[in-house]
Amino acid sequence: MNLKSLLLAGGALLSGSAAWAGGYQVTLAGIKNNGMGGVGVGLSLDQAAMFYNPGALAMVKERGVQIGANLTLARNAFVAEGGNQQRQLRNTVTTPFSLYAGFGPSEGKFRAGIAVYTPFGSKLQYADGWEGRTSLTDIDLKSIFVQPTVSYAITDQLSVGAGLVVLAYGAVNLQRDVPLPDSYGHIELDGKAETKMGFNAGIFFKPSDKLSVGINYRSKIDAQVKDGDVTFSGIPASFSSRFQATRFSATLPLVATTSIGIGIMPNEKLTIGLDANLAQWSKYRVLRFDFDQQINGSTSSESKRFYQDALTFRLGGQYKLTEGLTVRAGGVYDETPVKDGYVTPETPDNDRLSGTLGASYAFGKFSVDLSGQFVSIKKRTETQADLLNNGTTDRIAGTYKTNIVIPGIGLNYAF
Repeated sequence: MNLKSLLLAGGALLSGSAAWAGGYQVTLAGIKNNGMGGVGVGLSLDQAAMFYNPGALAMVKERGVQIGANLTLARNAFVAEGGNQQRQLRNTVTTPFSLYAGFGPSEGKFRAGIAVYTPFGSKLQYADGWEGRTSLTDIDLKSIFVQPTVSYAITDQLSVGAGLVVLAYGAVNLQRDVPLPDSYGHIELDGKAETKMGFNAGIFFKPSDKLSVGINYRSKIDAQVKDGDVTFSGIPASFSSRFQATRFSATLPLVATTSIGIGIMPNEKLTIGLDANLAQWSKYRVLRFDFDQQINGSTSSESKRFYQDALTFRLGGQYKLTEGLTVRAGGVYDETPVKDGYVTPETPDNDRLSGTLGASYAFGKFSVDLSGQFVSIKKRTETQADLLNNGTTDRIAGTYKTNIVIPGIGLNYAF
């Protein structure tokens, strides 16, 4: 195994491939919002305001509990530079979920709640024997965030809110093949992230019944893995002295995001939302790994990322067809933070276009939400010349193409 291959493996460990959002950011936090293109910063739809804009929670009319789950079904294809065989993933299914509970006096200005969601997660399993097997074969990344939240309506038009964001659980399993002179060995990295905290704050302003605006800021969290396990298999005894590491540590920046949103309500049945999100990916420059013992003569490594800040634009709406039935639709344009020459197998990213649909049916205090999303990631070609020019030959040249379908379902109880 050479050091550059190890660097790429380490990059996969922490960045993962959140294939349903730019970079490794995930915004599948509310089923109603999903059906509307992911808008929510300038709206006060339901308890999911805790994620999109805590300032809007005080303006949500009903208290309640809601749970939502998504199923991401990705189709990823890769053709190596100079090759003609198309490779595909073996497994493409992940299940992001969310849970919200909001409380407070029915006529009061104060609201509090607890939110649980999965802002990062991925499962990629490339085809057996694919050309990039020495860079990555499997990655399974899981995370759960918990966010206690408070919100207060200063006036009938203006409210503010904030939440303490806790990275309560994070786990990763990464595997790849190790090139040897006459065969391949295998390496598996497995670790858990330490508990870390940040914050999520927002302001919501509704100057009239037909207009609302919001601004939201989610802070950066440095996710750290310490004393993760390094396991080698299939390494002949004659090479074992070169692969002595048993522990690793690394840090990944979970970047800050600033969002603004507008809500337009032309009448009581129609709601339109527009959001713009700026993710500060430029903070992600280099990924460093430290090992307890040497691997091919080194106990540390660094890999270039050089991400750039990226914007996401969202547009969506909902229409109340009957007293119980509401339908939704939306669209998203999502810029990639990954520049040419810096694409890696765990993040085969490019600009994305998404279309969404959704519906809700309410019966009494209960309601059911459904959403569906189609994400098309533009074809991304990375040449060997790109890699040489950027000094990033720790990854493979070729062309990636990914499409994702994401159905979702949510259950609500209002009180």
